[in-house]
Amino acid sequence: METKPPLPPFTLETATAKIQAAEDAWNTRNPERVALAYTEDSEWRNRAEFFSGRAKIREFLTRKWAKELDYRLKKELWCFMDNKIAVRFEYEYHNDAGEWYRAYGNENWEFAPNGLMMRRFASINDLPISESDRKFRWERPI
Repeated sequence: METKPPLPPFTLETATAKIQAAEDAWNTRNPERVALAYTEDSEWRNRAEFFSGRAKIREFLTRKWAKELDYRLKKELWCFMDNKIAVRFEYEYHNDAGEWYRAYGNENWEFAPNGLMMRRFASINDLPISESDRKFRWERPI
C-alpha cells in the first residue's frame, strides 16, 4: 500500500510539514508528481470544477499550468484536526499575453490513513496585478 508521510492524525509539526511538501510539489508544476499525493479516487472542487481521480487531476493540472505561466505558490496553515487540514494560499502567474495575476484562496483537505489526500476543496479569487507588484520572484533553473 502506498503511503505519503506524514500520516494522520496530524500535529502542528506534521500538518506544517504536509503543507510545505504540497507547496514544494505544486511549485514544480509537474502534474505527474503532484497527482501522486492524492488517492486514486480523490474528490476535487477547484473553483467551479468538480471531478475525481488521479487521471482527472493530472489533466486538470496540465491544463492549469499551460495557462498559468511562471506559477509560484505559497501555502499557510489555517487549522487542522485529526485527518483534516485547512490552508490559506496565494500564488502568482501570468497568461500568454503577459498579464500578471495573484490568486488568493482557501483549501480544505481530508486525508486517508496512508497520508494520501482523499478530498481537496479549493475556493480561489484572482486579482490582476502589474509585474512590478509581484511578491514571489524566483529564478528558473538552467
